[in-house]
Amino acid sequence: MASHSDTLVVFFGATAGANGAKLGSDERELILLVWQIVDLQNNKFGETHRCLVKPDNLELSEQCKEDTGLSVEELSRAEPLDRVLQQFQQSISSELKSLGRNSYVLCTDGPQLVRQVIHPEASKKNLVLADCFYSFFDLRKEFHKCCPDTGSARDQTLSSMAEFLTLSAEEGEKGICEVKTMVAIIVQLLSEPWNHKFANFETVKCKFETGACSKSEVVDSETVIRARGLPWQSSDQDIARFFKGLNIAKGGVALCLNAQGRRNGEALVRFVDQEHRDLALERHKHHMGSRYIEVYKATGDEFLKIVGGTSNEVVQFLSKENQVIIRMRGLPFTATADDVLGFLGTDCPVTDGKEGLLFVKYPDGRPTGDAFVLFACEEYAQNAIKKHKEILGKRYIELFRSTAAEVQQVLNRYLSTPLISTLPPPVLPIITQPFITTGNTRDCVRLRGLPYTASIEDILEFMGEFTVDIKPHGVHMVLNQQGRPSGDAFIQMKSAERAFLVAQKCHKKMMRDRYVEVFQCSGEEMSFVLMGGTLNRSGLSPPPCKLPCLSPPGYAAFQTAPTVIPADAALYQPQAILASPRTPQPTTATLPQTVAYYPAQAHAQLYMNYTTYYPSPPVSPTTVSYFAAPGSVAAAVAAQASQSQMLPQPGALVRMQGLPYNTGVKEILSFFQGYQLHPDSILVLYNFSGQRSGEALVTFPSLEMAKQAVAERSGRTIAGRYIDLFVV
Repeated sequence: MASHSDTLVVFFGATAGANGAKLGSDERELILLVWQIVDLQNNKFGETHRCLVKPDNLELSEQCKEDTGLSVEELSRAEPLDRVLQQFQQSISSELKSLGRNSYVLCTDGPQLVRQVIHPEASKKNLVLADCFYSFFDLRKEFHKCCPDTGSARDQTLSSMAEFLTLSAEEGEKGICEVKTMVAIIVQLLSEPWNHKFANFETVKCKFETGACSKSEVVDSETVIRARGLPWQSSDQDIARFFKGLNIAKGGVALCLNAQGRRNGEALVRFVDQEHRDLALERHKHHMGSRYIEVYKATGDEFLKIVGGTSNEVVQFLSKENQVIIRMRGLPFTATADDVLGFLGTDCPVTDGKEGLLFVKYPDGRPTGDAFVLFACEEYAQNAIKKHKEILGKRYIELFRSTAAEVQQVLNRYLSTPLISTLPPPVLPIITQPFITTGNTRDCVRLRGLPYTASIEDILEFMGEFTVDIKPHGVHMVLNQQGRPSGDAFIQMKSAERAFLVAQKCHKKMMRDRYVEVFQCSGEEMSFVLMGGTLNRSGLSPPPCKLPCLSPPGYAAFQTAPTVIPADAALYQPQAILASPRTPQPTTATLPQTVAYYPAQAHAQLYMNYTTYYPSPPVSPTTVSYFAAPGSVAAAVAAQASQSQMLPQPGALVRMQGLPYNTGVKEILSFFQGYQLHPDSILVLYNFSGQRSGEALVTFPSLEMAKQAVAERSGRTIAGRYIDLFVV
């Protein structure tokens, strides 16, 4: 290391946009490079070199024009970045020979030039950087080591450091002046009384390291960010490339999954320290391909919740480092390790054979159809990817790249709880809210594609002149299972005519930097979505609490009786329009006998795929709680229930898996031709994104008939796909 720090190359750059502390924060390209060699041992100095760089986009910001004095005409005659870097290498090599040196380290004013400009731009332009760009000294930190009482290193500037050292201001062209000032500061630090030694330079990781993380590990919340808006096919390597130049901790990329175990476009990233995290936040709304990525602060607990694991099986599986992980999805439930190894073949050998396979299972040991596979090199992994959608048994298998964090997350999800939360025993009737109307009148509008940070005030501003036509308490933000905004909202208007005008005039109108889609809908459609249903091109999929024919044997089916939901699906309700909270009844024994509900054990066995959405009041909710029905309402509900006698519905459920995604009730009835099923006995399941999941639940009149259907029809095809049937 000593030989490296004997020679410095003082390095300065400017972009076509923001410079100084915000250098690189706006993704603008490099337009100027200035450098000078300093021989620390012999106190010799090389020539000062100044090179213009031609950017792909010749547009310059006003700040850039003012700071640099450069024009578009000058830059249009310059060389592109790759050639300028070659000139830099040739110039440095020539001068080093004349000085009798063969190595050097860059010295910059802050980390931004190397970490936020050179590396990201080279990555986007697929340029291979020389080794010299992977280590550098930050002059501000070196100054802080000598003068710790002058404030933090990040708050220093060239002028403040020069002023403290009583150095006169340098003059000259943009870049030349800064480099001369940096050289003067370096010379002063080398002299009495500081006698500073340039050692322990900073490094830039050239490769992202994968690894496992334990739940017992302590993760500093000041090192974690959340990236949102990622392409669904993004891998951990893609995310590491987006943050090129910043050092990500080992195994520090965690791709987030939705309720169905599929990537949801978000990731948590852990950096080596707070400085790198803060630089990552400066890349908010930088682009990955054509998509801009949102970057926010996150916590260590959120990161551990995603990637932390305690399973010895997982730890052992991930203990083999430098392995490429491939995820297999859609495996037959009877598939064994030998079947998977035979499917992959000899051209992509699995690391350690069966030891390199990890099957994902439910807590009761049932297979989920997922597995993870380890490969020793990229070549073997690519050979495996080529088998994507090939057939194993009677099913086609999906293969795609995965990560150690995804392994932990998938295993945590399946081993801890089913795909839906287990319903607790206490139940309460939902009271029709005075601010949520139902009916077929299309006097509501749905807003889709809202910024995640949009507030009620933003929506009112977006509505403009139509704000006066909104009903009192008529704005409902749709939240996801984590309680965060989903990007959707419903608004109740005073009439269908006003709702129509809003949809016509505000559709694809911009809110901040996003366009928002506006659709006219009915109160019934709005209520369905707010209660957990799905509204998409295929129509309405009812919420779980309104399923008509899914009662397990011995429990009444839902018809016109008051709907009952579990405690974890409570609604946010404004305190201003409700009476004081009352203590909810702790057991079902106190409920009217006509009120039907699903007990926790029976419902958990369904493993249904759905998302519960919660309406929010016109202000941010601060608490989530239950509000018991006022006596008059409860009496009315009981009277209504007594008029509609609830008869127990015997029967048994059959789960269908492997359905083509366009399969509807008509195709399922045809599949079970001869069993005289009613269309209402079929429920096509939807996933987290509102799309059909390839599964359905069918209610048969008796358990015997259900078993007969499974024996006779399991393995038959719909549109060329083999269908698996199971009695639930």
